[in-house]
Amino acid sequence: MADVSEAEGDREVPICPSIPSGEQTVWADASSVLQFACNDLRDGELIHAENFNLFAAMSALEIMDPKMDSGMVRTYYSVDEAIEYGAAPIPLSFDKTVDVQRVIDIMDHLLACEATWHKGCSLAQTVFSCLYLLRPDRTSSHAILHSYCRVMRATCNAVVCTVSDTRTNEEEDLFTMTHGLPLKVDGDDKCLTMLHAVEETIARQLRACKATLSKKRVTEDIEPLQNNPDLEEGFCKSLLCRLRFRKHFYHVVTNMKRPQGRGLELAKKHIACCFEELESMIKSAEFLRSINAPGTLEDGMRNETTASGCQPVGFDSTLNSRLSAPTPPRAIETISWKKAAEYFQKLLHELEIICSYSLDPVFEGVLRFVVEFQKFQPELVARAHLQHLLVQDGKLYGRDSVFAVICKVSLLPEVAKNHDIQKNETVVQLGQLLITLLRVLCTNISWQRRKLGKILQDWRIIHVQLELAFRKECGDISATSRHENICMKICRHILIWVEEQTYWIASRFLMLGFELDLYSTGEYCMVYWYMYIILIKLAERTHMRAMTSNEISKKKGKKKRDLVKDGGKDNQLPPAILFLQCHVYLAEGLTMMLAALRNERQIYLSTGPFNSEHERFVQHFELLLKACLPDHVSYYSFEETTAHARLSSVSMYNCFKETQRIAKELRSNFSDDSDKMAELRRIEQVAEHNSVALSLISRLGAVDASLKVQFEFSHHPFFATAVVKRS
Repeated sequence: MADVSEAEGDREVPICPSIPSGEQTVWADASSVLQFACNDLRDGELIHAENFNLFAAMSALEIMDPKMDSGMVRTYYSVDEAIEYGAAPIPLSFDKTVDVQRVIDIMDHLLACEATWHKGCSLAQTVFSCLYLLRPDRTSSHAILHSYCRVMRATCNAVVCTVSDTRTNEEEDLFTMTHGLPLKVDGDDKCLTMLHAVEETIARQLRACKATLSKKRVTEDIEPLQNNPDLEEGFCKSLLCRLRFRKHFYHVVTNMKRPQGRGLELAKKHIACCFEELESMIKSAEFLRSINAPGTLEDGMRNETTASGCQPVGFDSTLNSRLSAPTPPRAIETISWKKAAEYFQKLLHELEIICSYSLDPVFEGVLRFVVEFQKFQPELVARAHLQHLLVQDGKLYGRDSVFAVICKVSLLPEVAKNHDIQKNETVVQLGQLLITLLRVLCTNISWQRRKLGKILQDWRIIHVQLELAFRKECGDISATSRHENICMKICRHILIWVEEQTYWIASRFLMLGFELDLYSTGEYCMVYWYMYIILIKLAERTHMRAMTSNEISKKKGKKKRDLVKDGGKDNQLPPAILFLQCHVYLAEGLTMMLAALRNERQIYLSTGPFNSEHERFVQHFELLLKACLPDHVSYYSFEETTAHARLSSVSMYNCFKETQRIAKELRSNFSDDSDKMAELRRIEQVAEHNSVALSLISRLGAVDASLKVQFEFSHHPFFATAVVKRS
């Protein structure tokens, strides 16, 4: 950088006479100074004063920069000016055929704008870039456009309310910012009545144009939609499917908001109708394009925001950037109409899954459904509706109290849910943590993982606080006896479940790292080792909960760790524990396999120029270590466990063989559960392929130096499969 004196050198710079501008301030013309400086400045140099701050300068608005200055990129200064210059005419054309074409183009572009908004862009620069929505009264003389705009506004308002209520908008802050736009207009509550009347009129016009000659004499009083008889049927169908889609989609978002899931069945029926109308809209593209631009349909629809390929009238995305101060001035790109249709197909499919949910009263079932739902990578709107269904008025589905849910998942008798201990302050805090967990699980996976890591410590702390509170309420709860009262029973069951749930959150936190591609191949060994430890603890607590419920005493002389490890050979273990046991064996097998490859073949070593393996261990598991999950775990215990792993180790082979054996035996237990069956198949495939790969490496690795081992996630999202290749 260079300051002014450096730029000037020894030259005499002529200064223009000062221009007085106040009592204590004087302006001077610096043009000549800047001109001289420009001749001497090199790339990267900057004229600056002594108090110059580069960070502040980078954060400042840059005047006349189109990306920073909202006033630079604009067509009109106001909505009134835009209307005055004919940007949003009413009627759209005095030629009825052109008028209908333009209305359809507006509908299509609004669909593309709506999808763009759902994807995280500003409402002001997408849907409300439509001038007809900004001036609701202007469309009153145009029945079709007026009714469509009303339903559009009402739908946007319903979606904004749902996302705001569930606070899912923390991911996309722009989503719920309305910038003072006319989102609520008098009469929008009756939008469906007006839309239905318009739909009926167009339906009669469609019937009239399809009628026979004899019937036409009877229906001559029905005025056609436009002037060209050859295009009448195509235009009527194109309009009807768009109006009906808008009607059914409004029904979907409103019925899904009804309390306690009462509107799910009706919403599901409307979703089916939405699919039909959306398919009709896609088919209508061929007709609409043939009118304006005959040619290849596929080529023309790649980037255009209308089915016809024409530019819609009545839109200006830059107008609100100038009028609404919080609106970001940056330019946005509206997604194409074809991609918008694909987006709504995906969204409707996700909403259909939510509507088909059986409202499982058991918390474990709720967690399993949410985790399975997240595999579809659902859109923000779908996740907001899921959260609204799960959490209403601080209750599960708006009907089951949180304490009742905790009692049920803790396998307590029905009478326990009415116990006064639910009024205990710490128990109330546990209920709030449970609600928070449900909310977190409905966010996108990156946000979810970050939040899960932060609430781990809260769950660990609440376990300690509950233990203290329960001892104060019920006395010593560690000892079990036949004559224990209901209070002691509740305390013991809840404490075991809280610990189990904490380890479930920890396992979810680790597994999401694979989905987000946060781990390098050299770090897989430490990750699977930590997963192995966490999964063992989870299986122990799950088994302990089942034992406590059935009043089964612990086996004498056997450690809890041995109980879980020998679970595959113990017929008394329930299927849920054996299912977890498969994951335990896979994690252990992969840990030992990766460690052996590091030790014997010096591959997949966690080395780098910036961080040591110890530092990476702490970075990845810092939140788990802070929460002491589990106790006494450190990098040194990982190093000690894996230091002597060898490819010839029999226990490594046994891990994969036992996984296959247990998975096959469990098929009969989960024959009615498609998700569990699919998971068992994935587990079997990973175990089988890794067992074969291990045999190949052991047999050929010593004699064939060209043998290479790669790890892929071709069969399971979290458990890697070893692939052996020759270079």
